[in-house]
Amino acid sequence: MTSKRSRLAACTIGALTAGVLALSATPASASGSYSGLAYVYGGGVFADDWDNEGIVDTSHNKQSNATCLWQKILWADGELAASGIDGDFGSNTAAATARWQTKFQVPSDGSAGKQTWTAAGNWLRNSSWLPDGSTVAHYIGTSYSLDLSRDSDGYYHFTDGDGNGRIAGYNYRTCG
Repeated sequence: MTSKRSRLAACTIGALTAGVLALSATPASASGSYSGLAYVYGGGVFADDWDNEGIVDTSHNKQSNATCLWQKILWADGELAASGIDGDFGSNTAAATARWQTKFQVPSDGSAGKQTWTAAGNWLRNSSWLPDGSTVAHYIGTSYSLDLSRDSDGYYHFTDGDGNGRIAGYNYRTCG
């Protein structure tokens, strides 16, 4: 009887421990993300929102909504055609990124990493605060202005080519 009771107690403790760990687990992180978050994120003033974003390139977060957002930035700055915004970081996006980096005096390697996102973040502007706690922002490109929003959780949203709202996440691609 004691061994059954001990096993039952051990199982109960194990299940409770697993439950507590599951509740305290953080959201899935993004590969190559400096913040560890799975989304392009910001909070407070816009000036430093993108200073710790993850890498998007041919090896990291290659197919993602974060890549789609990066491609929209390249479009806003005249480095990528609208038809190239597909959320897939291929050779055309790498070449456009290298041109963008040269234009904005960032070390040019064709990979959008910490320095590149930080430089892009310098062109974010807040336009209004909404009652639900979200904000409307603009990326001021050299060719076009890009409308964005940041929800009350800090996640950046954009519209895809079909006008559908998307969250800029690293772990999935729904834009196209």
